[in-house]
Amino acid sequence: MTKKIFLIILLTVLSITCKSQESVNSSPKLVVGIVVDQMRYDYLTRFYNRFGEGGFKRMINEGYNCKNNHFNYVPTYTGPGHTSVYTGTTPQNHGVISNNWYDKFSKKMVYCASDPSVKAVGSDSEWERMSPHRMKTTTVTDQNRLHTQGKGKTIGIAIKDRGAILPAGHTANAAYWFTGKDEGKWITSTYYRKDLPNWVKDFNTSDKAESYFKEWNTLYDIETYVESGADLNTFEAGYKGKETATFPYDLAKLKDQNLGYDIIKSSAFGNSLTADFAIEAISGEKLGDDEVTDFLTVSFSSTDYVGHNFGVNSKEIQDTYLRLDKDLERFLNALDSKVGKGQYTVFLTADHGAVHVPSYLKSLKIPAGYFNRDVFTKKVEAFVKNKFKIDSLIENMSNNQVFFNYEVVSKNGVNAEELQKSIAHFVLQEDQIDKVFTRNQLESSNYTSGIAHLIQKGFNQKRSGDVVIVYDPATIMYSRTGSTHGSGLTYDTHVPLLFFGKGIKKGSTVKETCITDIAPTISAMLGIAFPNGATGNVLSFVLE
Repeated sequence: MTKKIFLIILLTVLSITCKSQESVNSSPKLVVGIVVDQMRYDYLTRFYNRFGEGGFKRMINEGYNCKNNHFNYVPTYTGPGHTSVYTGTTPQNHGVISNNWYDKFSKKMVYCASDPSVKAVGSDSEWERMSPHRMKTTTVTDQNRLHTQGKGKTIGIAIKDRGAILPAGHTANAAYWFTGKDEGKWITSTYYRKDLPNWVKDFNTSDKAESYFKEWNTLYDIETYVESGADLNTFEAGYKGKETATFPYDLAKLKDQNLGYDIIKSSAFGNSLTADFAIEAISGEKLGDDEVTDFLTVSFSSTDYVGHNFGVNSKEIQDTYLRLDKDLERFLNALDSKVGKGQYTVFLTADHGAVHVPSYLKSLKIPAGYFNRDVFTKKVEAFVKNKFKIDSLIENMSNNQVFFNYEVVSKNGVNAEELQKSIAHFVLQEDQIDKVFTRNQLESSNYTSGIAHLIQKGFNQKRSGDVVIVYDPATIMYSRTGSTHGSGLTYDTHVPLLFFGKGIKKGSTVKETCITDIAPTISAMLGIAFPNGATGNVLSFVLE
């Protein structure tokens, strides 16, 4: 072999080795998952011209915008939403079928993040005993921890406990949430650690949370808020102690009548406090400090509180998003300086959308309404008792589902399928009911489209009920003021999906994507195993 040929071979081998090494080290130092609670997709377009250049617009213009992104299951609630984003699958598999659900084995309602086997850390409250133990599958954050032999950190942050805990997964180093009322502190539980780290203690002893007991007025002249409805109307609840739901709101004056620090959670400033804490966490937890990929999950929960209180079309929701845009810009700038431009990857989505206030829709002659659960429950129970001449065949009715008492069913020789069909037929005759599905239908059929498909994807064989009820469009069980969510209609399913940063192309698509595609896409980008129950697809067109 001549020296020339040897040199060519050597250079080729070195080139391949370098490219291989470059590929190995191409993962970002930090992945940040952002979930904006109750964010409809059209908030991006409706408020676009009012946003600055460094927040939502920066992610849209420098990253990838999936414009036709949807939840592919029902119900569209916070617990299932956050879980589905990070597990890459639906309640059918991950088991988080609602925020609260009836547990057929313990015969009681359970909360998606409650765990009596742990204790709160940073609070003496018995109500803060939380962990992810009810989530049955792994998350992309879990898979990163497994892939890196625990060297890659995971930290979850949100004002809501479930918004911090479920995204961070089973293996997180910590999940931190904000306890309000008279405490006003960020806390965790013994599931993660025995005490709060010094940086969290320092944050809690600062006056940062208390500093938001101030006037909430519009960021800009309220007369320029032409993208939302009149400030004074009959479709908003407001705060106790203030006669009208109109700007400005003196939070310091109103806090005692609105559960103390909880009023910060339910104002635009709750998102600012979350951004403050998340920025502190980057340094405090040394996230993105080395070449091993870390994960930071952040949920901005206050958008949901404001939406429930004031509604989709309110000046308050517009101001909350304009302020969130500034908080997002501040957060991205902190990532630039602390982790480095081009060294991190961010995705932003929502856990569900929201319906316009039905009373507002009705004022515009759009079909909408309110459903009386108590009256309906009594009707169904009376029908079943009259038809079968047996008491207590129905054990529970919640989350738009009917749960049978199988001990009574078996003892009296009642055919469960006949009971399902009878209830379904009766319920379908009632006003404001659009569709009904039985357990037998959902277990024996394979629906591929429409509401039936979404119901099936949200139906967990072990945890769900025996009859599932669907209301008419824009019909809700809620107060006459404020917005809510939970359906399989587009106002609840259509949410943003933005990718930004290292490994992400610039562009957009109107191709339909699903919330369950996020975790597989991030997994593929990192070169790690998918979450163990993942059913979503890799969105290869967003990756470089």
